[in-house]
Amino acid sequence: MSGVRATVDRKQGASATTVSRAATPRIAGLRNAPWAVITLAVMVGAGAGAGSVVFRWCITTFTRLLSGHSDYAAVPGASNPHVPWLGPYFVLLAPVVGGLLYGPLVQRFAKEARGHGVPEVMLAVAQRGGQISPKVAVVKTLASALTIGSGGSVGREGPIVQIGSALGSTLGRFTKATEGRTKLLVACGAAGGIAATFNAPLAGVFFAMELILGTFSAEAFGATVLASVTASIIGRASFGDVAFLSLPAFHVEHLAQYGLFALLGIVAAVVGMGFARFLYLIEDACDWLWRGPEWLRPAAGGLLLGLVLLALPEMYGVGYPVLEKATEGGYAIGFLLLLLVGKMLATSLTIGIGGSGGVFAPSLFIGAMLGSVYGIGVHHLLPGTAGAVGAYALIGMGATFAGSARAPITAVVILFELTGEYSIILPLMLAIVLATVTSRSLSRDTIYTLKLRRRGIDLEGPAPGAPIGTQRVGTVMEALPSPLPTTTALADAADLLSLSGHGALPVVADTGKYVGVVTAQAVAEALAEQPDAAPKTVEQLAAAPALVTTDQPLAQALHALLSAAGTGVPVLDEERGEPVGWLSHQSALRAVHRTA
Repeated sequence: MSGVRATVDRKQGASATTVSRAATPRIAGLRNAPWAVITLAVMVGAGAGAGSVVFRWCITTFTRLLSGHSDYAAVPGASNPHVPWLGPYFVLLAPVVGGLLYGPLVQRFAKEARGHGVPEVMLAVAQRGGQISPKVAVVKTLASALTIGSGGSVGREGPIVQIGSALGSTLGRFTKATEGRTKLLVACGAAGGIAATFNAPLAGVFFAMELILGTFSAEAFGATVLASVTASIIGRASFGDVAFLSLPAFHVEHLAQYGLFALLGIVAAVVGMGFARFLYLIEDACDWLWRGPEWLRPAAGGLLLGLVLLALPEMYGVGYPVLEKATEGGYAIGFLLLLLVGKMLATSLTIGIGGSGGVFAPSLFIGAMLGSVYGIGVHHLLPGTAGAVGAYALIGMGATFAGSARAPITAVVILFELTGEYSIILPLMLAIVLATVTSRSLSRDTIYTLKLRRRGIDLEGPAPGAPIGTQRVGTVMEALPSPLPTTTALADAADLLSLSGHGALPVVADTGKYVGVVTAQAVAEALAEQPDAAPKTVEQLAAAPALVTTDQPLAQALHALLSAAGTGVPVLDEERGEPVGWLSHQSALRAVHRTA
């Protein structure tokens, strides 16, 4: 009897296991269905929108408690009504009090909440499968609000990006989403946070795709748009449908201004990269000087920040009132230069002592001061041509951010959303593109990636301990397939491609010079065209894929391999520039077997 029962139990167990295994793909399919993506994106957007409301409320509350004003930068030098007997000297103590509160909080619960936040989110997406601890959202909200409220000269965008991203990551973990889907939810959280905080839904979308995901796709665009719109609706319901900055109207009054804007873009890139270098120089100095416990570092460093605020109270907090006044021409050129240098110092010191806050708003502030100085200068030199000073301040804002963060699309979109002026687009695109190109020629890193590279982390490289990626391409590549001469007819090329098994073949000139790669898809599409319109030889179809060399790390070459149209890419000799091997997906995976 017991044997029969055991047999039945085994059959029932096997049946249950079979049902469970059959149900698992269905559950995964439901979780990754298009409607599920829509639902999750909207949920993340709603969470990011609500998080931005709480975050801004915390900033206002702590600013009122520690300064006695809703925004002390609007009334620089005023006394704190809570301690009127201290007069303006209360700014010496406010950063110390704030540091005593957020220093132990960050050290005890979430060390990754220190600093400006965006690099940590970029790292989580690039190498950690989008995994961000849920407690980061809470700690970052309180620490950043205390930092800004106590006088820290940092912005709101870094914290809200990290807060929204942590919410997206938590939802992905809760729903057991795939790694790719979790990364997308993290980007949705970043987009929603930017959109709700700055009332800039388009900028939120492009910030998430350009900086967080680092790629564009229809699915990513759709999901981030849904999150951004949802968060914007919540933000507008709470803060009103107004831009977070009130900027002057923009007009291009003379064609010669385009040349002036172009030069400003180049100058702004130099200043933007200079800000990035100065930021980490001050951080290194703080690391070298401080020998005490980390939880006490913000309070001790707060004394230095308090001295800066006493000398230049306009640096208290984010500083939007000062920025707006500068764009309206409210300061003399000497004071504008002082504000520019002061912002660099105050922001760098706030981050260096362990404060929590973003560098996006400081970049805009520095750019506005630079643009105003530049505008006043060219107005004196070319009074009939230069136009309004405020126009240069606006262009300087976008170009400086693009130069430091190297996010040109985000820079264009957010300035357009702030002004609502279509006439800003042409000069803004010109200046920002030049700023981006100049920045790239000056440094391979941005203000965000430089923080990670200083810690030995390369976002384009493999994660620490990964079994693939550190090998050199020359050690894993295959033999080079027989190349096609440029004079090869399309019909002959089609036969050779069908036999090669690669889906693509290198093309060389009669002299042996490498021309590019021709793919089976390109040849098939050309043969399907009208006879008189189709190319005659493969020379007209050859295109050079992203450069892959023998000395390149495999992890870096994988980006070129994934974007290639065929099943592989040619590997070029570093010195001669000639193809010497072939990198395919199989040869990349074979590297794992060799190291196992």
